[in-house]
Amino acid sequence: MLGGAGILLGVAAVPAQAAEVSYKTECIPPAASGLGPVEGTTKVEITAPATAKVGDEIQVVWKFVQAASKNPDLIVLPKDSVKPTGTLKASGAQTADIAMEGPQKNPEIPKGGDMVLSDMTGKVKLTTAGDVTLTPDAYTITAYSTDTKCTPQEAVPAAATIKVTAAEGGSTTSGGSTSGGTTTSGGTATGGDTGGTTSGGSTTSGGTTSGGSTSGGSTSGGNDGQTDFVGKTVTTSFACASPGPAKIDSSATINAKKNGGSYDLTVKTAKGVMNSPAPLPAGALKPSMVITVGGDDSGSLKVEGPANKDALNTGDPVSLGDMTGTYKPGADGKATLSPGDLTIVVTLSAGSNPITIPCKATKTAVSLELDVQKQSGGVSGATTSGSGSSSGSSSSSSSSSSSGGGLAETGANDHGGLRALGFVAGTAILLGGAVFVFLPRRRVR
Repeated sequence: MLGGAGILLGVAAVPAQAAEVSYKTECIPPAASGLGPVEGTTKVEITAPATAKVGDEIQVVWKFVQAASKNPDLIVLPKDSVKPTGTLKASGAQTADIAMEGPQKNPEIPKGGDMVLSDMTGKVKLTTAGDVTLTPDAYTITAYSTDTKCTPQEAVPAAATIKVTAAEGGSTTSGGSTSGGTTTSGGTATGGDTGGTTSGGSTTSGGTTSGGSTSGGSTSGGNDGQTDFVGKTVTTSFACASPGPAKIDSSATINAKKNGGSYDLTVKTAKGVMNSPAPLPAGALKPSMVITVGGDDSGSLKVEGPANKDALNTGDPVSLGDMTGTYKPGADGKATLSPGDLTIVVTLSAGSNPITIPCKATKTAVSLELDVQKQSGGVSGATTSGSGSSSGSSSSSSSSSSSGGGLAETGANDHGGLRALGFVAGTAILLGGAVFVFLPRRRVR
């Protein structure tokens, strides 16, 4: 049945019931965000068959009317970047934890906006006659391979009750039925037992969200003529020297296109990782990044991105342009590519000395794995630093010693005294009477 109605598998569909419940919830954002717990109210509508028989496998739908937390004021969540999973508890005649899972499908969610989550579905095989009640429990919101875990903070009312009658020809199909239900709920995450042969795609999507920091969806298959390779989006964190923000939490995806024996790389990062500290002209911010090569190859290479195309006003979200570079393998076998140190070069006005902000990668993971063949002059063993210590301007290097919050005097040639002021919450540059403050992102509720 369409529109989120519950269905019976293998038998004729029966009338469905839908009921909404709400409950107080605490959501714990990922540690990398630096945010504390969020208290809110979850509103859920559960749809399930009103009646069924022992032996039936039913599908249940969990619809989010309201998630307990909003998107923190950190980054814009792009379209189709958020995936919900959760647990629906069955009790009464049969006890089971039903694994629920929704597709990675959502509109673009602005900073501070309501979380728009897809409907989750799950399946359970009914094993015992009687009333089976369904109650929503904990759920997880996954974005950029990081999890926000939400748990009830009060007793949750039952959302639906299924009247289960004995199957014709005998009803002694219990025994280890409860554990059977639990096993079925585990299968739910992969699409269910009966749909196993047709739902391989959902197994892949499940692996994407729960995958750790290893390969992801990045096997190359170079021998079959494949030329385009899409990396896994991984969570990244950076600690920046003055005058950059103390910390940047973002994500990165490394994609590759085979070009002869080499690979043209494109690195994409999350949008809106920080706010513009002041009005900045077009071309003021230019990023680059070190890509760390591992696996059977080793070394690093540099990718660079374009400067900001449009001028920025104070408070505008800053998004780094896609960074590109070339990877030439230095060994045979499987090579891994991971985001490394980030560098942002700031040019405040035409003709002024650039200010280089080095940001050390404090959290990263493998985004792409490739089957490679050694090329002459390849990267193996070579290290290309993409985040040297304030190399863009010899004068700005002294300002990177921001520990202690002291006042560092620098000697920018065209601006006289360039003074860097260190703050606990961020760093400011006082330049020709204008103050530029790069602050870490704040939570706004």
